[in-house]
Amino acid sequence: MKPKTKQQIPPQRAVDADTVELRLPADPKLLKIVRAAVASFCEIIGFAAEESNSAMLAVDEACSNIIKHAYGGASRAPIIITLRRIDRGLEVVLRDYGTKADPKRIKPRPLDEIRPGGLGVHLIRSVMNEVSFDATIKDGNQLTLVKYLREA
Repeated sequence: MKPKTKQQIPPQRAVDADTVELRLPADPKLLKIVRAAVASFCEIIGFAAEESNSAMLAVDEACSNIIKHAYGGASRAPIIITLRRIDRGLEVVLRDYGTKADPKRIKPRPLDEIRPGGLGVHLIRSVMNEVSFDATIKDGNQLTLVKYLREA
């Protein structure tokens, strides 16, 4: 399935001061920008460095999965990343327009299986408080990740 053309991708929408939206081509070289944005946004929200790093790694892994699985490698097609401050933390919505994922097949491999790769889903689920995949979207995929601030 081909990614949507530029005309078919929804325009950028108005956001408030507690929301940052990044629209980047699905290119692994640009994930450095995503990591920096997530780390900075987590710092603004008040996450400790360790929590900020874990959120950053989870978003990076999710974006890497979009590039690999939804788009089949580096592409000019977009990844739209919305970072939103919520009541007690951070919500990250990742949107792509690539090949639809089968939610039943999105699962981590067993940890006792010794081989490279396949641990991204495990990492994401272990460091984020909530992970939800919206399979109802007509075109592409949407993943929502939530991380709450630790209670002091």
